[in-house]
Amino acid sequence: MTRTAIVTGAARGIGAAIATRLAADGMAVAVLDLDESAGKTTVDAIETAGGTALAVGADVADEASVAAAVERVSAELGAPTVLVNNAGILRDNLLFKMTVDDWDAVMNVHLRGAFLMTRAVQQHMVAAKFGRVVNLSSTSALGNRGQANYSAAKAGMQGFTKTLAFELGKFGVTANAIAPGFIETEMTAATAARIGMDFDEFKRAAAAQIPVNRTGTPDDIAHTAAFLASEGAGFVSGQVIYVAGGPKD
Repeated sequence: MTRTAIVTGAARGIGAAIATRLAADGMAVAVLDLDESAGKTTVDAIETAGGTALAVGADVADEASVAAAVERVSAELGAPTVLVNNAGILRDNLLFKMTVDDWDAVMNVHLRGAFLMTRAVQQHMVAAKFGRVVNLSSTSALGNRGQANYSAAKAGMQGFTKTLAFELGKFGVTANAIAPGFIETEMTAATAARIGMDFDEFKRAAAAQIPVNRTGTPDDIAHTAAFLASEGAGFVSGQVIYVAGGPKD
């Protein structure tokens, strides 16, 4: 049986890696991103490798947009029973410089987006008596200078995940979160640029603080997401897995 998965923010970085991996595992994957055309690169890579994928444009923070996207995925790929809430943005600043728009934008994409997407997809999971929700948190959930909005949103993702596990477990649905550490993406490159640091130098400095002595890649997260989305992970739910090259408090 071919499962249908939706991965949000899947045009690039971690989302693209997860979408590609789930497709390689035999799932039909909806590559959901704010800009539908941006998702076509991921779709092309999946199709070239022999997989099935569909680029879908949607604003995860908009209720009507989410409803339309899930309806389209269901019609064109099949009822989605795997959901990876990966869409995210950064609006970093110290608290006294952070605007209300900076706060709201991050909360809307991460938390409101995960809520709207999960609420829209869970009906298909419940009907199938099978579901996998994988939410992207971050080590920033433990606190990070200049990220009051992002840290709060990522901590919120963990509470959201645990509540989903309680509510949906009896329907055969699991919910887990992945909390990445330093991953080499456009986002971390943008962070390096913001603080005026060369990206390679930024990565070397980060690696020196990581027990495995390297920074992470999107594939590191994709491997973990693939396990959590698998049939074999049916007794794993409500967990937050830190994929950060070492232990986190």
